Amino acid sequence: MTTGDGGPSPRRRGRPSRTEAATGPDARTRILESARTEFAERGYDKTSMRGIAKAAGVDAALVHHYFGTKDEVFAAAVEVSFEPTLELSDVLGSSTEGLGERLAGYFIEVWENPVSRAPLLAIMRSAMTHEAAAKVLRVFVLRRLLGRIAEQLDVPDATFRAELAASHMVGIAVLRYVIQAEPLASADPEKIIAMVAPTLQRYLTEG
Repeated sequence: MTTGDGGPSPRRRGRPSRTEAATGPDARTRILESARTEFAERGYDKTSMRGIAKAAGVDAALVHHYFGTKDEVFAAAVEVSFEPTLELSDVLGSSTEGLGERLAGYFIEVWENPVSRAPLLAIMRSAMTHEAAAKVLRVFVLRRLLGRIAEQLDVPDATFRAELAASHMVGIAVLRYVIQAEPLASADPEKIIAMVAPTLQRYLTEG
């Protein structure tokens, strides 16, 4: 379209055009960010593919194109929310000495950060109330997080040990950040790390 003087019409402000939304290089990123927000605000049950698409400014068909099903877009949102915890190389280190303390410290650090805590809380609440969400989270944790830890352990039952360590830390997360049980909810993070680290070390390294 052109103006009366033959020049191009000025672009209207607001939501990107259907073409821009569908073909922009960050369309998938926008969908994923919108999905994480929708799941955080509405929970798993009340979040829909159509709602995610609307929030991202794209057609619902594009959400299905990138992610397939609601479970799959939830799984992708889980991965983005857990992204800080995927940087495990420094935590695992080259030796298992002090592994319990490093793991406890890193876990608490992620949860104490308000930016990463909000989506993690939403995901955990969804998993506690909906089996499909719980399954997605369970598979992700087992494959992406615990699997990497277990690979570094030169002990019998490495996967089982990693699961025990994870269950301990998840229990702390539920009581401290979800239920907010006192005095754990108000305890100094360093105190928690100091008390938990020896138990994690025993789970992960002792025969």
